[in-house]
Amino acid sequence: MTAATDATLFPQVPGGSPHALPPSGADAVLQGLDPEQREVATALHGPVCVLAGAGTGKTRAITHRIAYGVQAGILQPASVLAVTFTARAAGEMRGRLRQLGAAGVQARTFHSAALRQLQFFWPRAVGGELPRLLDRKGPLIAEAAARCRLRLDRNELRDVTGEIEWSKVTQTVPADYPAAAAKAGREAPRDPAEIGQIYATYEQLKRDRGTIDFEDVLLLTVGVLQDRHDIAEQVRSQYQHFVVDEYQDVSPLQQRLLELWLGDRDTLCVVGDASQTIYSFTGATPDHLLDFRRRHPHATVVKLVRDYRSTPQVVHLANGLLSRARGRAAEHRLELVSQREPDTEPVFTEYGDEPAEAEGTARRIRDLIAAGVPASEIAVLFRINAQSEVYEQALADADVPYQLRGAERFFERPEVREAGVKLRGAARFGGNDTLLAGAADLPSEVRAVLSDTGWTDRPPAGSGAARDRWESLAALVRLAEDFARARPAATLADLVAELDERAAAQHAPTVEGVTLASLHAAKGLEWDAVFLVGLTEGMLPLHHARTDEQVEEERRLLYVGITRARRHLALSWSLARSPGGRAVRSASRFLDGLRPGTGSARRRTAGLLTGGIERGGSAPAAAGRPARAHRSPARCRVCNRTLTDPGEMKLMRCEDCPSELDEALYERLRDWRTEQAAGTRQPAYCVFTDKTLMAIAEAVPTAAEELAVIPGVGRRKFDRFGADVLAICAGEEPGAQPGGDLAEGPDDAAENSSEK
Repeated sequence: MTAATDATLFPQVPGGSPHALPPSGADAVLQGLDPEQREVATALHGPVCVLAGAGTGKTRAITHRIAYGVQAGILQPASVLAVTFTARAAGEMRGRLRQLGAAGVQARTFHSAALRQLQFFWPRAVGGELPRLLDRKGPLIAEAAARCRLRLDRNELRDVTGEIEWSKVTQTVPADYPAAAAKAGREAPRDPAEIGQIYATYEQLKRDRGTIDFEDVLLLTVGVLQDRHDIAEQVRSQYQHFVVDEYQDVSPLQQRLLELWLGDRDTLCVVGDASQTIYSFTGATPDHLLDFRRRHPHATVVKLVRDYRSTPQVVHLANGLLSRARGRAAEHRLELVSQREPDTEPVFTEYGDEPAEAEGTARRIRDLIAAGVPASEIAVLFRINAQSEVYEQALADADVPYQLRGAERFFERPEVREAGVKLRGAARFGGNDTLLAGAADLPSEVRAVLSDTGWTDRPPAGSGAARDRWESLAALVRLAEDFARARPAATLADLVAELDERAAAQHAPTVEGVTLASLHAAKGLEWDAVFLVGLTEGMLPLHHARTDEQVEEERRLLYVGITRARRHLALSWSLARSPGGRAVRSASRFLDGLRPGTGSARRRTAGLLTGGIERGGSAPAAAGRPARAHRSPARCRVCNRTLTDPGEMKLMRCEDCPSELDEALYERLRDWRTEQAAGTRQPAYCVFTDKTLMAIAEAVPTAAEELAVIPGVGRRKFDRFGADVLAICAGEEPGAQPGGDLAEGPDDAAENSSEK
């Protein structure tokens, strides 16, 4: 996997002569940046907020910003602290900074930066050595549960650990956990009062044994900086400029630490994209990103929307998905504009059952590899790790090498190994195993054996480790059902032999192969070809996503998956779980309006952020009639081709590019136009041309600002017809009567003259 930001697709700065001598020093750092990236790089004073869409080169922009400041003598390398969320991202940032001549800059994760400060200042702030950092908190939490006379199995332990971690990053104390969890809509794996009790006992055990955990590093650093102003001032004298990557993922605790590092200064640059917020279950929130301008009214805001990663077809699909999003993050979404040449359209495929979907995916992957796409540049992405098994098997059967990312191979998972031992024992003892009493066939035998390991007919509520475990066991049950259907006379011993063969095939070592990963694990990565599989209702969004915000986070997960693809994108789902099964499934609701045969997606443009720059302190437009937008060269919003035909310019797309026309709305607008024209004895095009009506029916404006920017809606027409058109778009009856002054203003006449 290669980083898009290293590609040669980034344009050179306009205006440079091909025969000019290469620049040196600070100016050289700016070479190859697009105008918005260049603005990020040169905005070195005051607060800066970079809203960066997927594939727009945000890491490139902020590393060049730091390097430019260092080369220009504005920033001292040792005074800059750049923080991000993973050690991999921090390492990549350090590598780029070294290449750009800014080797002395600190690029770390929040925890790494905090731990260094805590180790240095602990003897002075508290005395003695810093308490030992726990490698794993699980054993101590298990002991805390036992002291509370509560028994946690392996998966409950993981889930309770996750709840304690969430509590700490949201600065929730044990006594407040039940109320805080209820307010946040969290589905606790145990009774909330029990979790609060385990949490309190765990904290006491740590104190008794002189240990701290990962979250304590942040909490204690915050405590030291709050209580010891002398230490806080020393840190602030060391670090005077801060850059925060993936700012949409900060937790309340990380934001508090950042505020203490800053003090009363505003030398801060943050980078993020609210549409890629997919970790809210860990305490991450995009609110700090979305509130940045409110906290810093004079901030410079730069929007990066030039997508250098994906083709226009992939970008169009990603934009279409978010056009139906709701909620605060959706109100600040970015409309990406591909900078690549057009390529193949995304492929939507419906399969009869899961094995057919996996086999079809494996065949298409094999064809891509035969066509020259490296296996390492192909990924299969799914919602939960338990979905991987059928794809592991299909790829193994097709002799396609693969690697799992962020999870164990299916047959290496603890619950699957445990189940294998149980099944092997039951097969050995046969009729002497009491678990098999009453089992009528092979699948019922397997269900009986696995019930002893935690499998039930119904999945547990919510997500987390318990649900992951159940899904793995349910996959084994499905394997047994499919095996019995294919071999009606098969015994439990035959099934165990089949599972052993599958495990052996899937354990073959691979050096380079197709990546299998969950959508969460794919964040920050990219491939030439991406297969998004299992896109059914109940899986994406998951069953447990009940609130509007939970559903919207599931939508953002799919958006992240789509924007991982550079050239080839395939989306698929299956109607039944197994061959011959009932076709009770349906494609994910998120695909409505995007895949063929489901109508057109209504484009929501309220709050839409296009590329550009807002200088600090710039005021919003005055209330009243919207100002007419400044016109730049028009480009097709589907394929990004420059438009010259007046009709195409009104539609903002090529005639032959996919349309998002709401046909029913278009017909209502035509009927209304006929009435208006008849009442004034004017030709219909003097009201609005066909192309303008089509543009309105594609955009479906919901506010005056959205209608005013549609080509063909001039000032006079907006004043005359705006209320009627907005009412029709909202499904209401227009209130204005036919007639009135239809005299055209200069801008209206110019627009109507070229297209009737």
